[in-house]
Amino acid sequence: MGKLLAGAAIAVSGTAIAVAVTLPGNAGASDGAGTGAGAEERPGGENGDRAADTAARQPAGVVEEEPPVGKRGVGRDGLTTDELRRVERLALTPGLRSGSEDVEGDRGPEVLGTDLVELKPSEVDDAAPPRRAEVSFYDYKDDQLVLKTVNLSTGEVEKTETREGEQPPPTRAEAVEAAEVLLADPLGAGLKQDYKAATGKALTGPGQLTTTAMIYRVDGENAGPDRVRACGEHRCVRLFTKVTDGPWIDVRHLVIDLSAGTVSRIG
Repeated sequence: MGKLLAGAAIAVSGTAIAVAVTLPGNAGASDGAGTGAGAEERPGGENGDRAADTAARQPAGVVEEEPPVGKRGVGRDGLTTDELRRVERLALTPGLRSGSEDVEGDRGPEVLGTDLVELKPSEVDDAAPPRRAEVSFYDYKDDQLVLKTVNLSTGEVEKTETREGEQPPPTRAEAVEAAEVLLADPLGAGLKQDYKAATGKALTGPGQLTTTAMIYRVDGENAGPDRVRACGEHRCVRLFTKVTDGPWIDVRHLVIDLSAGTVSRIG
């Protein structure tokens, strides 16, 4: 069942094929064991701007004690570890926590990332300008991107946005969950077969793979099968999988809908 190609054992089966894969950006085998996040993939033409800002729908919650300040950055320095922890805790208000779900279906949204916010023009020349950070969450309950802008100088959440149809790059946790969904689906049989052929061992979990996830969405020119028509509104990914310290196994013809927990074949 195997072939030798570029010094690696290549397993070939009917569904998934171990191949040499070139990934965009800095994704690759150098990350070591486990899974990594990727970027957005937009097959076909432009989708247009389907993102729409809506009012945040959050139930009332109790007031919590503000997290400790810890070590602060200066000026436009990158966010410190203490600032990252503090801003994410401040942004995750009780209402958002209780009214949303993460990629595994647990209470609270999926944290996608945190970035330092540019200063307002009127603040550029201030002697001690405020430091603000924007935290991006994905709420799998309502399939919405939630953006919270937090003023680290005052500890206040200054701005909240919710957007539908906007899909930032997936996180490491989402890549892990996508691999879990694939391995539990009948369409994951080819991946298991190729892993067994390449290593002689059974593939029982995503921890045995190095996996990179990329957002998948469809448009009018590339509608795909019925089961992926919601991708873009739903959070869907394609995976680039690699045997840890071994060959790539090509599963790019499979789309994992993380919102619905389903796997579809395309192409």
